Amino acid sequence: MAECCKHKTKVRDLEEKKKLSTRVNKIIGQMNGIKKMVEEDRYCGDILIQLSAIDKSIKSLANVILDSHMHSCLIDDIKSGNLESLDEIINLFKRFQ
Repeated sequence: MAECCKHKTKVRDLEEKKKLSTRVNKIIGQMNGIKKMVEEDRYCGDILIQLSAIDKSIKSLANVILDSHMHSCLIDDIKSGNLESLDEIINLFKRFQ
């Protein structure tokens, strides 16, 4: 079984961690911006537009992580005969619908 799935961890190199952290920090910044908009009584439509942008940012981040998972853990598990990971990936896809 792949090391990442066996222990439910994923070792990422520094470059990958930096890219993911940058994306998360951007989302946090967007959320803080919405909080400020609410506190300033900004127009609902403007807030909704920003929420839509955050939704897209989160989905994009999820797709990057899912892609990495499929190209590492999933492939390794299938090669080692562990087909239970297919059920896991199917359930992950269902969560994103």
